[in-house]
Amino acid sequence: MPDYIVRDIQMAPAGRLKIDWVRQHMPVLNAIREEFEREQPFKGVRVAVCIHLEAKTAYLAEVLKAGGAQVSISGSNPLSTQDDVAAALAAAGLNVYSWYNASEEEYKDHLLHLIDDQPDIVIDDGGDVVQLLHTERTELASRVLGGCEETTTGVLRLRSLERQGQLRFPMIAVNDAYCKYLFDNRYGTGESVWSGIMRTTNLITAGKTVVVAGYGWCGKGIAMRARGLGAKVIVTEVDPVKAIEAYMDGFHPMNSLEAAKMGDIFITVTGCKDVFTGKHYPHMKDGAILCNAGHFDVEVNKKDLAELSVSRRIVRKDIEEFVLQDGRKIYLLAEGRLVNLAAGDGHPAEIMDMSFALQALSARYVLENSGRLEKKVFVVPKEIDDRVADLKLKSLGVQIDSLTAEQEAYINDWNHTT
Repeated sequence: MPDYIVRDIQMAPAGRLKIDWVRQHMPVLNAIREEFEREQPFKGVRVAVCIHLEAKTAYLAEVLKAGGAQVSISGSNPLSTQDDVAAALAAAGLNVYSWYNASEEEYKDHLLHLIDDQPDIVIDDGGDVVQLLHTERTELASRVLGGCEETTTGVLRLRSLERQGQLRFPMIAVNDAYCKYLFDNRYGTGESVWSGIMRTTNLITAGKTVVVAGYGWCGKGIAMRARGLGAKVIVTEVDPVKAIEAYMDGFHPMNSLEAAKMGDIFITVTGCKDVFTGKHYPHMKDGAILCNAGHFDVEVNKKDLAELSVSRRIVRKDIEEFVLQDGRKIYLLAEGRLVNLAAGDGHPAEIMDMSFALQALSARYVLENSGRLEKKVFVVPKEIDDRVADLKLKSLGVQIDSLTAEQEAYINDWNHTT
C-alpha cells in the first residue's frame, strides 16, 4: 500500500493540473516515458527521489514509475515543496514524504522515511539523502546500487566522500553533464532567480546595481539576465580565472566589502557559507535586498544580520525586514533559502525537461551496470548527454549535420598533412 506524509491529500486535483501542464512542455521526458513503458527497465526496483518537490519533479517521478519503479519521493528543501503537487503524487500511488515549510526535525523525518523504504537507486539534490545513508542509515547503504546527483553542492559533497575513500556506492554527477550545466544552471537559474525576485518584491531591476556572488554557470546566468533587465552588474569571486572571465564578459569584478557599499540587490550563488556576513551589513545601503540561489541557506549569514538588528518583521510574503541600529533597513528574501524555488516555481519546464531526462537515463545506466561500477563519482556517459540533446533538437524540429566517413577518418588521423 502507498505510504505518504503530505499536508492535505484533498489538494491532489490542483496538483494534478500543475503536473499535466508541465507534461505538455517536456517532450524529451515524454519520449523517454514511452520507451520506459515499453521496456520496463525499473520493474521491481525501488527508486528514492529527493529533489525540490514541485510539478516538474513530480513528472520525473511518474516517468520512473511508468518504467516499473516503486517510487518514493521527498522534497530537498523545506520551502520548495508544493503541497498540492505532493498530494497529487500520493493520490497517484507514490510514496510521498514532504510538505511546505517543514521544520528541521520534520524535514529530516521525511528524508528518513524515504530512506527506510530501502531504495535500490537514489536520485538526490544537494546530497542530504546520501549524507544520511553514510551516517544514520548506514545499514541500508549496502543495498543501494548507486544513484545520481542533481546539483553542484551535492557533487562537491560526493567528491569529498570519494577523496576520503568513504563513498559507499557509485554516483553519477548529473550536474556536470553538458545538457545540465550549460542550460539548467545558466539559462534555468538565470531566468528562475529573477522570476522569484521580481514576483516577490514587485520592484524594477533596470537602473539598479546587482551584486552576483559567484561566477560559476549559475552565476553567469544570473548576471546575464540582470544585464538584460537593465541592471549594472558587479561580480564577487574567489577564483581569479572566473573573475577575469566576468571582466571579459563585461561585468565588474571586485571584492565583497567594496561591493557591499554599492549593491541594491545581492544574490549569492557560490555553494559556500558566509558569503555575506556581519562585516558586510554595516556597509550596505538602506533598502538593500539580500537573497540566495545556492542550495543551502548558509551563504547569507542570518545570525549576524539578526544580531546587528534592533527589530525585524515580515513586510510582505517571503520578505523579512531587518532594521539596523542606525535605522537602515535590509531585506532578506525567502529566509535566505533558494529564492527561485522558495519564492517561485523553479526553472522553466523546458529546461528541466533536459535535466530530468539526464536523471532518468542515468538512473537506468546505474541499474544496467550494477556491480561493474566502482564506488566513485562518475560523469554522465557521453552517449546519454548526446541522446538528450538529440531528443531536444528533434522536439524543436531542428536538424543538424553529421560527419561523413571521410571526415571521421580525417579528424581521427594524426598523420594527415593537408
